[in-house]
Amino acid sequence: MIQRIQTIFLLLAAACIFSLFAFPFASTPADIPNTAFADQVFDINDQIIMLALFVLSGALAVVSIFLFRNRKLQMRLTLLSFVLNLVGIIVSLIYYAQALKTIDNQSDKDELGRFLPLAALVFAILAYRFIRKDEKLVKSMDRLR
Repeated sequence: MIQRIQTIFLLLAAACIFSLFAFPFASTPADIPNTAFADQVFDINDQIIMLALFVLSGALAVVSIFLFRNRKLQMRLTLLSFVLNLVGIIVSLIYYAQALKTIDNQSDKDELGRFLPLAALVFAILAYRFIRKDEKLVKSMDRLR
């Protein structure tokens, strides 16, 4: 059913991912040309790969909300959303490390966007756990019939 707790967790995961458009990963006090900090912020719009991974992860979380009648597919899509989000985090860390090498001794400031993908991972795990719990409950009720 759509009013289950996993729906809330999937909505929170999607909200965390899509709020990356508003919150950057890091920022610097000045422009640093020829780096990811050329516009003073490092966000998902700096690399098309990061953008694609996070948008696909968020879209899968939203789509899996409406697959409550097919829990096995819902679990697979939630797990795929988790994996894409994890790959997106790894890719963003790689690009961030490359950008840090080029800015030398300039200081960078952590922003809220750095922690949102981690929160989305936690919410995806919780959603998967509750979907699996519902599936086990339905299977046990079928055995009683």
